[in-house]
Order: sequence, then C-alpha cells, then structure tokens
Amino acid sequence: MNNPINLSVLRKIVQLGAFIFFVYGGIITGYYLEDKISGSLPALSCAYDFQGSDLCTLIPIQHQMDHRLGEAIAKGGNLLMGVMPTLITLGTFLLLFVVLNKAFCGWICPLGTFQEILQIIGQKLGLQRHETLSRDLVSRIRPAKWFILLLLVFAFPLLTGMGMLNHDLGDPFCRICPSRILTTLATGETTQLYLDTANTTTIVMSLLGDFIFGLMIALALTVRQPFCRICPMLALHAVFRKIGLLRLIKNGTPRCDRCGLCAKACPMDIHEIHTDMESRNVTFEDCTLCGRCVEFCPDKDVLQLKYTLFPIFSSSPQYFKQRKKQQTQWEKGNLIAWYKKRPMSSKAESS
Repeated sequence: MNNPINLSVLRKIVQLGAFIFFVYGGIITGYYLEDKISGSLPALSCAYDFQGSDLCTLIPIQHQMDHRLGEAIAKGGNLLMGVMPTLITLGTFLLLFVVLNKAFCGWICPLGTFQEILQIIGQKLGLQRHETLSRDLVSRIRPAKWFILLLLVFAFPLLTGMGMLNHDLGDPFCRICPSRILTTLATGETTQLYLDTANTTTIVMSLLGDFIFGLMIALALTVRQPFCRICPMLALHAVFRKIGLLRLIKNGTPRCDRCGLCAKACPMDIHEIHTDMESRNVTFEDCTLCGRCVEFCPDKDVLQLKYTLFPIFSSSPQYFKQRKKQQTQWEKGNLIAWYKKRPMSSKAESS
C-alpha cells in the first residue's frame, strides 16, 4: 500500500497549522498585550508580532532578569519577590513542555518551520545539500546554544538590571533573534528589519540581528536547520527533556552497528542515535522529536516515539521501504533535473 501520508507529511501539516496559528492567531485570541495564551510558549514565536497568538518564554525571562531580579539585587530589595516572576514563567513553561517535550521544536516552532520550507526550496532548486555535518563540526557547534542561553537570556539582562551594563542589553537575545524579523515580516510589518542608530550598542545589535537572519536564510537552502543548532530554546528544552511525556526510545540490536540510517536521516546530525547502544531514552539534547530517525530505521521497533509507556510510532521494515521509495522520488524532482530532461526540440528552440 503506497500511502502518501507519512509521518513527515503529517508533521508538515501540523507545522503549517501551528505557523498560521502562532503568527496570525491574534485575530482569534486578541491583541498581544491583552490576551495571550500563556506568554511562556516553548517555541520561538515573537511578541513583536502583534497578530500572534502567543509569545516565547525567552521574552519574559529576559524582562524579569532585567526589571525584577536585577533591580531587586541592585536596590537591596526582596530577592524572593524578584525571582518569583521568573519561577512562575518557568512553571508555566514546564506545564506546556511536559505535554510535548522537545516536539515543540520539531512540530510547533514557526522559525523551525520556516527553515524547513527553505530546505524544500533549496532541494527543488537543485542546490547542493549538506545532508550530514561532520561529527567534529557538530560537536563544536553544540556549546553555542548554551552560551547564548546563559549570556543573552540570563546574564546580560540580569547585569543590566543591576546597572552594570547598557540598558539596551536588557533583551539582547530578542534583538538578534531571527523569529522577531520573520514573524513581523510574515504579517507585513517591516519595522524590525532595520538599523537602529540610537547608539553604538543598538547599531551593533541590529546589524547582528539582520546578519543572522540573512545568514540563516542562505544556509537553510543547503544545510538542515542551521539556526536550530544554536537556538537557546533548544538548550532550555534540553535542561528539562527527561520530564517530558513524549520520548524517543531505542531498542538497539547488533545490526545498528552496521546501519546508521537513523543518524543520516536526523536533521540535527545527532550521530549518537546510531552509536549509543546503552541508552533506551535517546532524546538527546539536540533532538527535536521530529521522528525522521524512526521513519528511516529499517528494523521493527528498534526506534519508537513513546508517549509515557505507550508507543505512538514505531520503526518497521514495511514502512521503511515505502518511505525510502517516497523520499527517492521526492529528491529526483528538482529544477536542475527538469532542465536536463527537457526534450531536445525545446532546447534547440531556446538556443
């Protein structure tokens, strides 16, 4: 049976629905200052998009580090009252996160969806694609998300609130986050794609933000999920991934040593999915629970997406054969391949 609706297609449908809801859903939920769903979304949906239905948890955390905890420390105020808003925000984040775990990245995040759309465009244009980054390069990239989380989301805003840094560094990650530009551009708002000349700090931050957005677009045409690899939201997810109800489970077999198809399918180049033969819970820190590794595992039940104790999607030889065939057909169709296959008559006419 050749069913065109595979897990990847289903995920794309969910991603597009989530993109529309979180970027334009304010039409339903109301203006963002009045009626957001949580203000603690475990995905990059920006508050600068006034039509959005929710905003990511990194925004209030930066604000609270600056205006609550930082000011409480600087003025000798009540530290408990200073840290309480952050604890409430993280608590709300956890209530949402536990439900889907890191699938908020792979299924919900508007910025992740945008990068995957760019990947499809690059493939259809016939651009050379880097399916797998080297293990050495991946290991060097991985710490970046932790530095960004600790410095730009927590440390700089906190130091700003304490009066030790320029007040323009109270929300440094928001100033460079590509989601801020993407979601506002998606609603026809161009004011976030600009050069802020108020002072040296704003010039540097706005230039950096524009550069990262442009670089992400260029890289996403040939490299899978370039910004996701350094996203601080992914790092925050990694901290709490063990308590999420949705997990990636591996029941390794001797064949796994010789296969490696799961690691090749992984858009985040997590080679440990293939090499780790000890862990059962292989929801690694960079995993987005997209499920591609499960799709491209040729052995029955070796990889599973489980919700608590219940398997919701498992690898199987039958599914693998069908999925591999669909992937091969999909990759054959691109602009360069079409151009080369044109009839000679049409080539002669064009010349």
